[in-house]
Amino acid sequence: MPRTRNVKTNFTHGEVTRQILGRGDLRAYENGALTLRNLFIFPTGGLTRRAGLYFIDTVGSDGRLIPFEFNTEQTYLLVLSDEEIKIYDDGTLMETLEAPWSAAQVKQVSWTQSADTLLLVHPDVPPKKLVRTTSEWELQDWDYFTESNGVYQPYYKFAASGVTIDPSATSGTITLTASSAVFTAEHEGTRLRIAGKEVLITDFDSATVVTATVQQTLTSSAATIDWQEQAFSAARGYPAAVAFHQDRLVIGGSRDLPNRLWFSKSGDLFNFDLGDGTDDEAIEFSILSDQVNAIRAVFSGRHLQVFTGGAEWMVTGEPLTPTNIQLNRQTRVGSPIDRFIPPVDVDGATLFVARNKQEIREFLYADVEQAYQAIDLALLSKHIIEAPVDQDFDQKRRLLFVVREDGKFATLTIYRAEQVSAWTLHETDGNVKSVAVVGDTVYLLVARNGSYTIEEFDDGVSLDSALSGDSETATVTWSGLTHLNGKNVMVLADGKVQGPFMVSAGSVTIDEAAEEVIIGLPYTHIIEPLPLSVITEEGSARTVRMVEAAFRLEETSALRLDTGSGLKDITLRQVGEELLDAPPPIVSGDIRVRALGWQYDLSKPLWRIEQSTPLPFTLLSVNAEVAVGEI
Repeated sequence: MPRTRNVKTNFTHGEVTRQILGRGDLRAYENGALTLRNLFIFPTGGLTRRAGLYFIDTVGSDGRLIPFEFNTEQTYLLVLSDEEIKIYDDGTLMETLEAPWSAAQVKQVSWTQSADTLLLVHPDVPPKKLVRTTSEWELQDWDYFTESNGVYQPYYKFAASGVTIDPSATSGTITLTASSAVFTAEHEGTRLRIAGKEVLITDFDSATVVTATVQQTLTSSAATIDWQEQAFSAARGYPAAVAFHQDRLVIGGSRDLPNRLWFSKSGDLFNFDLGDGTDDEAIEFSILSDQVNAIRAVFSGRHLQVFTGGAEWMVTGEPLTPTNIQLNRQTRVGSPIDRFIPPVDVDGATLFVARNKQEIREFLYADVEQAYQAIDLALLSKHIIEAPVDQDFDQKRRLLFVVREDGKFATLTIYRAEQVSAWTLHETDGNVKSVAVVGDTVYLLVARNGSYTIEEFDDGVSLDSALSGDSETATVTWSGLTHLNGKNVMVLADGKVQGPFMVSAGSVTIDEAAEEVIIGLPYTHIIEPLPLSVITEEGSARTVRMVEAAFRLEETSALRLDTGSGLKDITLRQVGEELLDAPPPIVSGDIRVRALGWQYDLSKPLWRIEQSTPLPFTLLSVNAEVAVGEI
């Protein structure tokens, strides 16, 4: 019977769909895998057990995480939850502020940052700015530029063009009478601009009549069609998306004007005076086309990129001015409309979630076409991309983190220069809600054990929701684990694995006393390669048998392997009797394993790794000798 070599040198296509099981000719088949769980893929192609999650704190409700990076040395994590913002510095709670967003509204909050100010918007809530001063944090209202009692904010005529306003006088307290029903009680506190002069509505009288205080003396008391109301108000809704681009504040859409863009004056971020249309004046226009254009995000990249519910747009102009600005539709993918999922920059490309919630697209400018393309990064791994709700990119690990609606999260190892695009799926004992990368630290918000926890990825732990502890004398009882009450945990005690143990009243008692422990929830990593694709001169193989395989490991302390007869722990080094109490060794090199038995179902892989032992594990390659039974 012939023998062949099956060499698995890398996993640079990650976990791929079972729909390619008949396409052994594809490069993705050679470099992909059938199952990858709780593993990070290196850009070089190897696999490692994902970092564990270290417990930081609990918060009162569901929410989302936002990074705030003042500079390379001052980075903060913001946690938006039900009517509050918590601010953390390197895992330590610094301050808690009252906030106007309910838990249900948090998913629609959009933000952008400039220096020490973070702008936050929601279509139903007045926009806010979070300011970090030298001694404290403040959540403030937006302050538009004001001059001569006029507020230079965006204005718009929501009523039909022929509707008139008739002021009773030109100064003081007056009544305004509209020729059609245009007012509601929510107009109280709203400004109107009549023939270029402003009045402030103080009382709602009826749908056609309101009382107002004149802020700038009106030019006439005659009825006129030349009037507008402030674009953002309780009556008309507030901004939906924001960004900074070319020294302008860009507002994308609002509740009642979902397809409109506003650009502030150049260098004057809260001044939206259109003026005479000179180069530095404010700009505004609507996106009009043959499809839905509700703006979901605006992003400052190579150009200003506008993501709407039905398409992606490019705004050009060097620099942007009222006379040279251009808007061009690029692709027709669309973004989710039920929540804000921030686009992220990866090596000059903008990654965004498609409206169908089954794709992560790479919005990238092609110099040849002089236009943007939106390439599907999960074409062969669509089963992993199911209803994303949040994403962020970890530059250090080259990983895009994508949180799914079902509480699982995926990672994409992406390295365009080396054509690496590899997906893996991750699970934990709980439901992940949000992700944020702050500096070099990745944080998750997790619904776990009846509460919401903030946890950070830590390469030094291989457990989730973990805490570490130490004692001058060896002890068996460890406390401070209230967030894990009722859970079975594993313990790494002085480097040795113990457990599982049940946490009760915030503490756990282990079997052997230890001076240093890491305690947390176990998780299982799984590696299943794609089935062997073997074609002989006479035809396809009918049976195969793995004779021997060499697993090339790097700094690994545990290997649990199934070669067809069930999972078994593989001894990585012969341990003498005098070393029985020592921690497991860390091994690098080839571990050779022989196997017995023929495999008749060629749709199954030759081997499988599955283990929950909280010890280091890294697999670089597998070299298998395979016997083939021909037709």
